[in-house]
Amino acid sequence: MLITLALTLVRAFLGPSIYDRILAVNSFGTKTVLLIVVGGHALGWFSYIDIALMYALINFVGTLAVMRFFEQYNPQGEQS
Repeated sequence: MLITLALTLVRAFLGPSIYDRILAVNSFGTKTVLLIVVGGHALGWFSYIDIALMYALINFVGTLAVMRFFEQYNPQGEQS
């Protein structure tokens, strides 16, 4: 899991377009939710699912907000 997290960070920094970078950051957030769930289960925490669900909601809403922003402001002149 940590290897895929590192690879998505590389894609987020080196992505050819802003949309590839946003997708990589969203994928990083999804993998982080999975890491929270697996780590919480392994450590025996009881509130790990609540934390993972809250982080997933923040990730989803944040991605929508950023995509909405770049829908109106398109710095590279790409067609959407």
